[in-house]
Amino acid sequence: MNKKELRAQIRAQKRAMTEEMIVEKSEKLGQLFARSESYRNARSIYGYLPYNQEVRTVAMLEQAIRDGKRVAVPKVYGDEMKFIWMDDLSAVSDGYAGIPEPVADEPIADDPTALVLMPGLAFDPQGHRIGYGGGFYDKFLEAEPNHPTLALCYAFQMLPHLETEAHDIPVDTVLWAKGE
Repeated sequence: MNKKELRAQIRAQKRAMTEEMIVEKSEKLGQLFARSESYRNARSIYGYLPYNQEVRTVAMLEQAIRDGKRVAVPKVYGDEMKFIWMDDLSAVSDGYAGIPEPVADEPIADDPTALVLMPGLAFDPQGHRIGYGGGFYDKFLEAEPNHPTLALCYAFQMLPHLETEAHDIPVDTVLWAKGE
């Protein structure tokens, strides 16, 4: 199955989820995330705001703020993505492709070792990832390679093996709620 077919298949599975299923699985993933070594070691988290049926990350990011961590979320400028520090995760509006982004353009996040949460459509145990096709995270991590990375996904997004391309940067850690 090629990337286009795989993206279509995973998108269909995500669309079939109810809001209750998304919230329940997101809560389980939030617990796994909070217990992870990656989270415990992070001073800052470059998260993302969920779009459509993505794992609901806002409660996780709010908890990170309460835990004394700095939180930033991405904003797209043309073909470049920058992370903006945020204290109020409701100060957002629809941005690139309708995805929620910070209203503000600054302050630009500046922690070269921040934990980066990686969205995506499919993952494998080796950390290979198929994103949405924009390449924003691969470009960002190519420019800032010292960030630890972590992905949160639903069990059906976890596949035994993904074919990747030379420019695809694997994720360090993938967490999924097993037994879904």
